[in-house]
Amino acid sequence: MKKILLVINGPAYGADETFNAVRLAVALSKREDTQVQVFLMGDAVTCAIAGQKTPDGYYTLDRMLKGFIRHGGQVACCGTCLDARGLIEADLIDGAPRSSMPELAAWTVEADTVLTF
Repeated sequence: MKKILLVINGPAYGADETFNAVRLAVALSKREDTQVQVFLMGDAVTCAIAGQKTPDGYYTLDRMLKGFIRHGGQVACCGTCLDARGLIEADLIDGAPRSSMPELAAWTVEADTVLTF
């Protein structure tokens, strides 16, 4: 099984890179030959805020991440980045816990492939 880590830094909305990174994570999580982890850093921690409201017909990253988690993907949110944005773990979707640089370091060392967005 191939272990893939995606490190996402961009804002939840307004950056196609973030949307496409989450789309890729979802697609990879549906494969039986991969184990996928997503570490949200910087403004990307806002992707995991629960209950996002967007215009009709527009994607919501919290729902996309929930689907990713349902397919066995792991999500972690940078604790320092959450603090800098006034967010607490209770603001986040289930399955997207507060994390740390030591956990990101461990995920990086364990991964076969690391992608950054």
